[in-house]
Amino acid sequence: MAEEARQSGDPVERVSEVRGTNQSGMRAHNQRLVLSLVRKHQALAKSEIARMTGLSAQTVSVIMRQLESDGLLLRGEPVRGKVGQPSVPMRLNPDGAYFLGLKVGRRSAELVLTDFLGQVRDRARQTYSYPTPDATLSFANSSLNDLISPMPQAAKDRISGLGIAMPFYLWDWAQTLQVPQEKMDAWRTADLRADLSAAHDIPVSVQNDATAACGAELVFGPPDGPRDFLYFYVGYFVGGGVVLNGSIYSGRGNAGALGPLPVPVAAGQVKPLIDVASLYVLERAMVAAGHDAALLWEKSEHWNVPDDLLTKWIEGAARGLAHAIVSSCSLIDFECVKIDGWMPVTVKDRLIAEVDNQLSKLNLTGLERPRIDAGSVGPDARALGAASLPLSERYLVEA
Repeated sequence: MAEEARQSGDPVERVSEVRGTNQSGMRAHNQRLVLSLVRKHQALAKSEIARMTGLSAQTVSVIMRQLESDGLLLRGEPVRGKVGQPSVPMRLNPDGAYFLGLKVGRRSAELVLTDFLGQVRDRARQTYSYPTPDATLSFANSSLNDLISPMPQAAKDRISGLGIAMPFYLWDWAQTLQVPQEKMDAWRTADLRADLSAAHDIPVSVQNDATAACGAELVFGPPDGPRDFLYFYVGYFVGGGVVLNGSIYSGRGNAGALGPLPVPVAAGQVKPLIDVASLYVLERAMVAAGHDAALLWEKSEHWNVPDDLLTKWIEGAARGLAHAIVSSCSLIDFECVKIDGWMPVTVKDRLIAEVDNQLSKLNLTGLERPRIDAGSVGPDARALGAASLPLSERYLVEA
């Protein structure tokens, strides 16, 4: 990717304790604030929004009428109380806006079309041995046309942007991918964002794939989730994100990557977490044992992995993750650690249970032990995180 493409992708902010303003010139901010609150609470009446934001009832009424007129909010059934006028809850219109999310991975690319609620309406996917800029651009262009063409014109007009979630510095991973360096060097100058923006005349944003997955957890995860948490996404390479006070902390663009974090392994050696807890470790173990590992990347719901190989990988990955958690919690008191990934739910549950077990064996003196939870989005987290980029930039409260 070009250098400027690495810096895109604004942090996503949760809306608790965020206040509106009655000053002129802030209508767009207040509209995003209202949409963020309605998204968080699923449905709200104007009196509740006024109370939460500090905006006047008149200002809230004007905003909600405009959002309803724009097709972004739907009016619910009146709720009658004991006195006064019945309140009318408003909810997001699923067809109010559409978003596209492109996930570029080391073994597969995927494009999803989502609605205003984050529900996947359509998708396209391909697997490969390794990604190249030309093939990725070709897949994205053809898939965009395939997904958009069947939509009615009114729906096409509501497409608000395309987000791209992809690993940064792809050329640095040629050796680990077991690909000749010259095959990956084209990524040094490739700019998918510029190419797709020019070809389709839509806003395009780019974010690191694991950070984007973390963003999906924030936008589409439980509204009452923790304000500070450490996030791991276990894919071909393990990566992650840091959430502080309800916002992703991305630093200069790649903070919280977590993969390079050194963790101890057998015989007193130290390895990067990426070489311990990534799925490529399981893939290579399967290949070495004479099994077809390509099935790992076809579907995340069902794996055909011998249990002895899977158990060994889970144990090693969990030890590495546990050490990474302790190291991270020595810097920041995370109340929770969330683990998600490209894997069946049963495998994720086993991994989380083993991480908890391995954590209990480590010295946590002076540290608060965090809660270990499953990520709520699942294997689609990177693609949905990509789609959440234009959603957040246009319709949610900015950090």
